[in-house]
Amino acid sequence: MRQDNSRRFFARRVGALAAAVAVTTLSGCSGGSGDGGGGGDWAPTQDVTMVVPFAPGGGSDIFGRAVQGGIEKVEPDVNVQVENRDGGSGAVGYSYFLSKRGDPHYLLPSETTGVALPLVTKTPWKWTDFTPIMQIAQDVSLLFVPKDSPYKDLDSAIAAAKKEKLRVGIAGTTSPDGVNTSLIERDQDVKFNRVVFDSGGEMSASLLGGDIDIGILNPSEIIGQLKAGKVRALAAFADERYERAPLDEIPTAKEQGVDAAFTQYRGVFATGDITEEQRAYWESTIVKWTKSAHYEKYVESNHLDPQQRKGKEFEKFLRAYQKELEPIVEKG
Repeated sequence: MRQDNSRRFFARRVGALAAAVAVTTLSGCSGGSGDGGGGGDWAPTQDVTMVVPFAPGGGSDIFGRAVQGGIEKVEPDVNVQVENRDGGSGAVGYSYFLSKRGDPHYLLPSETTGVALPLVTKTPWKWTDFTPIMQIAQDVSLLFVPKDSPYKDLDSAIAAAKKEKLRVGIAGTTSPDGVNTSLIERDQDVKFNRVVFDSGGEMSASLLGGDIDIGILNPSEIIGQLKAGKVRALAAFADERYERAPLDEIPTAKEQGVDAAFTQYRGVFATGDITEEQRAYWESTIVKWTKSAHYEKYVESNHLDPQQRKGKEFEKFLRAYQKELEPIVEKG
C-alpha cells in the first residue's frame, strides 16, 4: 500500500508507468493474431487470456474469474486463463491490454478505472481504444470500520475526520472508493488521508490489522468478515438500501445527510480493432453466460445489481458515465 495525498504526484507517477508499460508491450506484440476465423463462424483458435488490471482478491479479480468460469461453462471448448497485471491503480493492466490491439483472444473485466483514470493522468489509452462487449452488473461500495472502531455511524466518522485526518483505504485512486471519498470531502468540507491499495483484498487485511481507520470496499471483497462480525458497515454509497440480508440494514450515505452515491459498472471489454464477427462472438457468449445459473450465483453471492447493457447501448452508457465522472475526478 502507499500514501496518496497529492493528485499531481499520482498523475506524474501513473502516467510515466503507463507509458513505459505501453512502449515495452507494444514493441513486442504482433497485434494481428485475430485472424483465426472468418464470417459468422469465428471462434477462438487458442487459449483466451483474461487480463485483470488489479491484484488477486479484489472485486475486479473476482469478477474476472467469474467471467472466466462462465465462458468455460457455456463454451466448453474454450480455455480461459486469468492474468493479473496490477500496478498504477490499473494503468499497468490496461496499458498491457492496449498492446494486444486486434487480438480477439484477450478480454478484460472493466470497471470505473477504465473510464476515470485517463481523466486524471496521461495514459496511452482511454476506454474508446477498446471494444465494449457487455455490462453485466452494477456494484455498490460500502464504508467499513473494524468491529472495535469508536465510530458507530457515518456522522461520527466525519466528525472525527474534521478534528484529525482519518486514514481511509481505497483500491485505486479513480475507483468508486476514491470517487465516493471525494464526494464526502466535498459535501462535508473534510479531508481524509487516503491510502491506496492494489486490491480490495489487500485493503481488507489492512483494515482488520488496524493499519487504516476506514475501508471503502465492494461487498464481494469483505462479505465474509462482515458475516463473521469482524467489521461493521456504516454506509452504502447508493440511492437505495440493499434488499437482501445481511446488507439490508446498512443505511445509505444519503440517509445520513451525505450526498455520496457513486456506483461501479462491471463489464467485459475486448481489445480494439477486432472484426465484427469476433465482437459478435464474444457478445453472444457473454449473453449466454448471463442466462445461466453460474451467472445468477455470481450476482447473488456478491450482492450485485444485475444491470445489463450490450454493444452500442453499453457504449452509450460509458459516454454518459464519463460525463458524470469528469467534474468529480478532475477536481481531485
